[in-house]
Amino acid sequence: MNRPIGIDLFAGAGGMSLGFEQAGFDVVAAVEIDPIHCATHEYNFPLSATICASVIDLTGDEIRSRAKLDDKDIDVVFGGAPCQGFSLMGKRVFEDPRNQLVFHYVRLVRELNPKYCVFENVKGLTLGKHAQFLDELITALGDAGYTVLTPYKVLNAADYGVPQDRRRLFLIGARKDMKLPEYPKPNQDRVTVLEAIGDLPDADRFDDLWGTDTISYQWETKSTYARKLRGFERDPDDYSYPRKFSPEMLTCSLRTQHTQSSRSRFEATLPGKTESISRFRKLEPNGICNTLRAGTDSARGAHTSPRPIHPWFPRVITVREAARLHSYPDWFRLHSTKWHGCRQIGNSVPPLLARAVASELIKAQEISPTQPKKVLNPGEVRLLSLDMSNASAYFKVPRDTIAQRTRKLSVIEEALEKEVKEEVYA
Repeated sequence: MNRPIGIDLFAGAGGMSLGFEQAGFDVVAAVEIDPIHCATHEYNFPLSATICASVIDLTGDEIRSRAKLDDKDIDVVFGGAPCQGFSLMGKRVFEDPRNQLVFHYVRLVRELNPKYCVFENVKGLTLGKHAQFLDELITALGDAGYTVLTPYKVLNAADYGVPQDRRRLFLIGARKDMKLPEYPKPNQDRVTVLEAIGDLPDADRFDDLWGTDTISYQWETKSTYARKLRGFERDPDDYSYPRKFSPEMLTCSLRTQHTQSSRSRFEATLPGKTESISRFRKLEPNGICNTLRAGTDSARGAHTSPRPIHPWFPRVITVREAARLHSYPDWFRLHSTKWHGCRQIGNSVPPLLARAVASELIKAQEISPTQPKKVLNPGEVRLLSLDMSNASAYFKVPRDTIAQRTRKLSVIEEALEKEVKEEVYA
């Protein structure tokens, strides 16, 4: 039986792509404007057509052609438009050019005509005047032929097996000839920080991790959550393609240099509390992680958002530890730098949360998901270390596809940037 097919708009590194694949979908195309994110997505999803472009510049027919879909019925189109530019100044928010990404999301849903559509975004869109934006989005989807499941829901990833407090808005729409699904119900059990990262060896023990983010090492893993992510135990609800990967590879673990003063302060901070100088939160082993954030992009100075302090080591967490706290399996690789790796995690939907939503679409179609037998080889490892110039050249897009900062920094901004670089990702 052929698996249902999906298309990921605003794909990033692929958190939603992975969650939908785990639910039983084949994600046949992923649209993403950032060439570095595209390179990471292509590495992790070799069967998906990675389209490095803005949704503004694409048509549904172009996406169909790139994905080699011909006239196949698409089961779902999903994605979360970047929200930084949302404007509520005008009477009709959809007519404001700063909101055009969501306008084009709706346009592509109309042109691709999938059975279902899923829109994901920040929980703040449900508050105050932002509700007008959601009302217009629901109306626009209705005009495109979709019934939106209301009331829309803000879902906390911690309620779906992710050891992180992360709340996101979800809208599910069904084509008017399709059965409406439900929003997923929360799980009763929560996964702790200890269960997520307690087995990982301390990156500070390995000098090689100053110059590379990957080493080979054997270690023991006991928690069910971590054993599933390492591939030691089968997850009965995971219908993704197996990947060729050695669980003895510790990846995404480049070390961070801290001053001795910082280490002393980190060590003195109690679990669950915020260190007063850096404002980093120290993780509580038996609790869940605070929301992992992406930081600013290149146009605003390329700052990494503060990473939490490890619960028992005097340092911030590694990218791999952040990936575990986000529910990425160990075979999933992020960009080799700490800034891009953390940005990719902070911008992404945790796969287990996306899987919970996608599974409801599977149920609504009364599909019995199938486990693929084909083992996938990842893409070329060089994709994970491309800088913006090389990534742009690889995807044949302009170097300035992602805006770079051009304005001169003030003395204060330069000092702050220097402090952040030294403290977070020196």
